Amino acid sequence: MNNSVGNSARLLWAGLRALLVLTLVCGVIYPLAVTGVAQGLMPGRANGSEVTANGKVVGSELIGQRYDLPLKKGQETAAPDLKWFQPRPSNGLGTNSVNTQYSLILSGATNRSGDNKELIDWVTAAKADVVKDNSVPGHPVSPSQVPADAVTSSASGLDPDISPAYAELQVNRVAARNHLDAALVHKLVDRHTDGRILGFVGEPRVNVLQLNIALRELVNDAGTR
Repeated sequence: MNNSVGNSARLLWAGLRALLVLTLVCGVIYPLAVTGVAQGLMPGRANGSEVTANGKVVGSELIGQRYDLPLKKGQETAAPDLKWFQPRPSNGLGTNSVNTQYSLILSGATNRSGDNKELIDWVTAAKADVVKDNSVPGHPVSPSQVPADAVTSSASGLDPDISPAYAELQVNRVAARNHLDAALVHKLVDRHTDGRILGFVGEPRVNVLQLNIALRELVNDAGTR
């Protein structure tokens, strides 16, 4: 009987020691080590890939933002502010009336099939809006010019990037709305177009937040001349 109690006590103490050691190693030492290495080698990524402008954090280069006009009385959806380059549509799994940057709580794709009527209606309406919004005097846009990323949301619903084709499609409208030379805005897009990772992974892309920060600077510079 005494041996049985002693064995149980030893097993209990051994289990407790294992719990304490694993808690210390996995719950304290390992997270601190990973955090320390990340902060030392890649602090920007470790802190959320923050993007700053005028000394303030204005977003993350990994998360898309919308650029909309203030919501008017009676409107359910705010109209896009056409002075700025627009991101991909932000359809996703949930909505949040508090977060006006992107109408999502949950990140995820809509997962509708290509022949889904609701998806077809979304794409058709989105394409008509892109054509209407980006057609300016002397530079009409045809439906065939509208790239896929202009009318479809990403798998996450939070894609921060657009294709160079979609950015170029918006150049004349952005230039006209901001009273800028379209050639200057074209150059702005070129400077903010990133190529494939390692030269072959993924597709060329333009980060909308960083492009709009540069656009604001260009507008401010033009206004001071």
